[in-house]
Amino acid sequence: MAQTSPHEHPANAMSLGARTAFVLVPLLAFLAVLWTAATQPLPLDITLPWIPALGVELDFHIDGLTLLMLLLITGIGIAVFIYAGGYLAGHPQQNQLYILLTLFMFAMIGTVMADNLIVLFLFWEATSLLSFLLVGFNHEDPKSRKSAQQALVVTGGGGLALLAGAILLGQIMGTYSIQEIITALPNTEITPALTTALVLILLGAFTKSAQFPFHFWLPNAMSAPTPVSAYLHSATMVKLGVYLLARLDPGFGDWMMWQWTLQLVGSLTAAWGMLLALRERDLKRILAWSTVATLGTLVMLVGKTGHGATVAVSALLLAHALYKAPLFFVAGNVDHGTGTRIIDRLGNLRHAMPWTAAAALLAGLSMAGIPLSFGYVVKDVVGQAGALGAISELVKFANTIFAAVAVAVAAVAAVRVFWRHPGHNLTPPDAHEGGLALYGPPLVLAGIGIVLGVFPFLADGLMSLAAHAMTPRAEAMAVHFALEFGPAALLSLATTLAIGALVFIYWDPLHRRFDRILAKFDRSGSLAQYERFINGIPVLAAHSTRWLQGGDLSQYSLVLVSFVGVFMGAALVAGWSQWLWPAWVMPSAGFIGACVLIASGALLALFQRDRLVLLLSTGLVGFGSGVFYLYAGAPDVAYTQFAVESVFVIVVASVLLKLRQRGRGQGLEQTHSMRGALPVALVFGGVIAVWLLVVSGVEFNPQLHQFFGQVSVPEAHGRNVVNVVLVDFRALDTLGEIVVVTLSFLAAIALLQAVRGHAKRQRALDKTKAGGAA
Repeated sequence: MAQTSPHEHPANAMSLGARTAFVLVPLLAFLAVLWTAATQPLPLDITLPWIPALGVELDFHIDGLTLLMLLLITGIGIAVFIYAGGYLAGHPQQNQLYILLTLFMFAMIGTVMADNLIVLFLFWEATSLLSFLLVGFNHEDPKSRKSAQQALVVTGGGGLALLAGAILLGQIMGTYSIQEIITALPNTEITPALTTALVLILLGAFTKSAQFPFHFWLPNAMSAPTPVSAYLHSATMVKLGVYLLARLDPGFGDWMMWQWTLQLVGSLTAAWGMLLALRERDLKRILAWSTVATLGTLVMLVGKTGHGATVAVSALLLAHALYKAPLFFVAGNVDHGTGTRIIDRLGNLRHAMPWTAAAALLAGLSMAGIPLSFGYVVKDVVGQAGALGAISELVKFANTIFAAVAVAVAAVAAVRVFWRHPGHNLTPPDAHEGGLALYGPPLVLAGIGIVLGVFPFLADGLMSLAAHAMTPRAEAMAVHFALEFGPAALLSLATTLAIGALVFIYWDPLHRRFDRILAKFDRSGSLAQYERFINGIPVLAAHSTRWLQGGDLSQYSLVLVSFVGVFMGAALVAGWSQWLWPAWVMPSAGFIGACVLIASGALLALFQRDRLVLLLSTGLVGFGSGVFYLYAGAPDVAYTQFAVESVFVIVVASVLLKLRQRGRGQGLEQTHSMRGALPVALVFGGVIAVWLLVVSGVEFNPQLHQFFGQVSVPEAHGRNVVNVVLVDFRALDTLGEIVVVTLSFLAAIALLQAVRGHAKRQRALDKTKAGGAA
């Protein structure tokens, strides 16, 4: 759907100066990255204290891989910020979009620079939250809201898995520093805990980079405005998962589990993404599925071993950003200039949109891997790296098919829409070219891809640094990109172009065929399973609510006590052989008397149906507890217990008796007995008793009470240690408790006044009725 045109909201339009100010943010960040690379030797480490007690520091590490990602984040960011000014010109919320994009850019920068797993996770989750806001930018549209929710659930769920894996990995390795971890991992024994940490981290990376079976969220996120799609979902955020895998590859790279998992998941994602691209008619979704396929290829390459694979990863990261971001811009221009992205309704747009057509052609040449484009250079590097291994011939064939479908997708975006007439459909009559802000950024980015294709040696230094960062145990490697036109390269190119041309020519028949075939899998696919999961949450909540919350408070207590008893009992059994049991000591008569009072009150309470008698029975438990405290050497606590229990029993008993006198005590008797309360109480009490024995068998650590005894007088000027702790050492906690009690009292006053007013009105009504009857 076309976005708001510039003339629809002139009153809310951002000024040129305001848009320029926002564009300066990524521009200055880009210049800062270049200055750092030119003046500072890499790798560069920066450490700032943050939470030393937890071993969490603001550690940042800049090496070749980080430098590549920073250049993509800030460089593509400049183009996106300029493009957003034209694409959403006049939109009332354009300022909000710029703010979110700026925050997202800094979150991305923090993620790729972080050298601490916990810090990386914080920035990682910030990108997920900001992505949620950006995907749901058109929040009036239910489709946008649903897509934003889907992206947040998938990536946020993966983020929780990543957090668990990061904490577990940090605990195992004794550090949260990524560089220290990947240095120590090759010499670390593989254990179940380490394997679990790896699986959790892989889940986080796969969800972020839309790997199978979490691939479905990325194309659905295309409901976001085009600047968001070009920035988040082609050039930066979706590559965070690939970045994390590439960052950890030096540590886990020798694991067979790591290699096979990445190669299998990556290859499956690449194949499935290319297949689903053929099913689409929306130009933006076609590009999105091809992005999923490229992400799968990147993950597969990370799982490969050897220097060639790391060079291929770094080169494909750069090439993909330089051609896919412009193609998303092109899709946005088409939508902006025609009001549709459906390829069946588009054709011959080169006359109405010549600059956008030129950008599409340049970017399409690079995506298709045509000579004199950077895509051609990278395709050769990727092909050589992918062919490494025992099944090289099969991989070569798969790479040829993937490359051919990429050629077809590029032809759809660059040829079908702008050059080929789609049957009998005419060019949309209102098609028009946008301003410089719309066609300038894609032209520049696509042009850079062509320049690097003609002079590929310009990327040698950056690719060498990035590849070396992924293989730190190797010596500094030299990367030499060059155009090769040998017989083997030309034959591979001709084969790929021929298959791609056939796929492009028969795109519509293939679409219809694959749409019918794949429709059979829709009910069992990942998206359908996600929908079932989301729809099942309220169903499960309803069932659990009916079962757990039937409205009976006593039943709630029974379930809660049962759960706690089972949990504590299981923990007791699990560590049975490790517990230390205390020696038997004959208790005093006071302890025995206290236990008799407590047990008597508890047993009597189980069999009482009258609530007044039940209250008096539970009072025995309170008084027994007071006796226990008295003989345990805590007379102040015992006196407090006696006072509170006496007041409570007297007040509540008075209320109950008053209600009975007024004839409102019909509900004072329990209407049912608590079935199972006796065995639950006995089991729970037994578990607690055993736990007390276990705890009393542990050697007492006097450090805490010695500390309070030493500092109470000189620092808090008080000799009553309990009062000192409450008033000084935990003063804020005590203040919070006082505030809660005070607020509860204020709320109770209002309720009591309401009850009193109701009682007055009822008495007045009774008098009126009595007078009328007389």
